[in-house]
Amino acid sequence: MSENTSKSLKKWGNFSEWFDDMLLEAQIADDRYPVKGFSVYRGWGYSIVKRIYQMLEEKLEDEGHQPMQFPVVIPEDAFQVEEDHIKGFSAEVFWITHAGENELDRRLLLRPTSETAIYPMFRIWIRSHADLPLRMHQTCNVYRYETKATRPLFRGREFLWNEAHTAHADYEEAERQVKTGVEIYRHVYDALGLSYILLKRPDFDKFPGAVYSLAFDTWNPDGKVNQIGTVHELGENFAKVFQLTYEDEEGTQKLAHTTCYGMGMGRTLAATIAHHGDDNGLVLPPVVAPKQVVIVPIPFKGKEKEVVSYAREIESKLKTAGIRVVMDDDDRLRPGEKYYKWEMFGVPVRVEVGPREADARSVTLVRRDTKEKTVARFEDLVGAIRGLFGDIYENLRTRSWERLDNELVEADTLDELKSKMNDRRIVRVSWCGDPHCAFEIKDQVAGEVRGTLWKKEEKPIGPCVVCGDTASEVAYVSRTY
Repeated sequence: MSENTSKSLKKWGNFSEWFDDMLLEAQIADDRYPVKGFSVYRGWGYSIVKRIYQMLEEKLEDEGHQPMQFPVVIPEDAFQVEEDHIKGFSAEVFWITHAGENELDRRLLLRPTSETAIYPMFRIWIRSHADLPLRMHQTCNVYRYETKATRPLFRGREFLWNEAHTAHADYEEAERQVKTGVEIYRHVYDALGLSYILLKRPDFDKFPGAVYSLAFDTWNPDGKVNQIGTVHELGENFAKVFQLTYEDEEGTQKLAHTTCYGMGMGRTLAATIAHHGDDNGLVLPPVVAPKQVVIVPIPFKGKEKEVVSYAREIESKLKTAGIRVVMDDDDRLRPGEKYYKWEMFGVPVRVEVGPREADARSVTLVRRDTKEKTVARFEDLVGAIRGLFGDIYENLRTRSWERLDNELVEADTLDELKSKMNDRRIVRVSWCGDPHCAFEIKDQVAGEVRGTLWKKEEKPIGPCVVCGDTASEVAYVSRTY
């Protein structure tokens, strides 16, 4: 990295520049692909993403979701069955109209989401109550022609996500599944040390075709919230249009009830980078770090063999213990340059090994998050590093939640709300629930009503911040991607 670039890495002063530098310098993703809105995940970035979605997939399958893989194309007639759904996504669809020079008999589209691909198959698979509940998930790419400015990881025209779809005998069972979906996502976000607000979206902003939608919103250093996951109660809406029925125990045909939920891998990675990184680079939670430990030998003249030999012994011990470790013995770089490199990549723990450590059978351990140094004996090495992993995670998680608490403020008037928006905050306001007032907020302060807390009642502190009428809800307002 050039000196000029390193001076520009100011996370809180210029997040956009800092984030773009992180993506390139830490080999996360590159948006210089020759089609706008499409990015390439590079090795380090995709290795992190793989660990995120593997963690999610494992939890989903523990909760009874079958792994599946559906085709990327959806026929136009199937997509147009659900009226609200097609209205919500029609402007974002990529159409396939030709195969070579031949025009297709019916148009196909690249999936913007998969309900209209999955439910026709659910209809085939579900015959009786014995086939319910049916739960599945897939990790795949989806395609949406975003008309807003594209941004790597945050808003692209192709993005990687995991989506789950479930079918149930009744609404109560589907409601329980919504709660399970929420807890599955909490499990992943909590493991990453991310803070978030779980909001019920306003009806005008819910998923097209849903009864209601929930969303995990998290803070960003530039003041915009990042939606990292959504959970939707679909009721009978999709079951009606796809004739998704089952025979109950009395032989009566009934409509199934469905749910779906999706986690954006790019946005979840972006949140992990944004919450934990600093002006020296990434700071990764050990659970998803491609390499959890880097060993840097510090040889002195005449002691090279002893140092390298001891470093190899350390490497072997850590690998045997299942710790992801790399030894940087590249003699083209000085130790300080290696420190800088691996700090940029966010490796949680650095092991420094010189003649002193080799002689004493000890190691010097350096935490990436605090730069704190400690010394451990060789025989205690694995336990000491695992202890640091736990300490690093707790520190990252605590800092993230403290930052969210700091971002949350209140406003009683539109002028106060506008001021808080300019301060890049997430603002609680009293709201009457009328969509017109929400649209007025968007026009006046360039912020959006994101919703109200789910399963947690908050009492308004005054009249509606817009119209002055009696407020019925406490809404969260912020800017977004």
